[in-house]
Amino acid sequence: MPEITDWNSTIIEEFRANDGKVGGQFEGAPVLLLTTTGAKTGKRHTTPMMYLPGDGRLYVFASKAGAPTNPDWYHNLVANPTVLVEVGTDRYEATATPVEGADRDRIYAEQAKLYPGFAEYQDKTTRTIPVVELVRAGA
Repeated sequence: MPEITDWNSTIIEEFRANDGKVGGQFEGAPVLLLTTTGAKTGKRHTTPMMYLPGDGRLYVFASKAGAPTNPDWYHNLVANPTVLVEVGTDRYEATATPVEGADRDRIYAEQAKLYPGFAEYQDKTTRTIPVVELVRAGA
């Protein structure tokens, strides 16, 4: 999927050049960069994604635009939960933990209310889209 990699690279460059601000479809939305370690390769992979702040934590969503499978970054963080988070100009190590049950449902519903595309993603797939909590190391 070279076109996705190129698209992500452009957003990552824009994010880092503009103190965490990006335009296009993400303009005005809360966006972070998540760097995971490959489950098989051990290589580091950075992915731009929207997030939801709440309770002093950040939540990200493995939506993959409603595709039938979870994104690679989700598989990577389940295997290696220590991740690097970049929000604005802040960069820190965090622990990524999938959120389950009623908490997952509440957080996903909040994101879908703020950004209806997330409701569409869930409607497009039979899988339950994972919600992941990112907790700053040492917090």
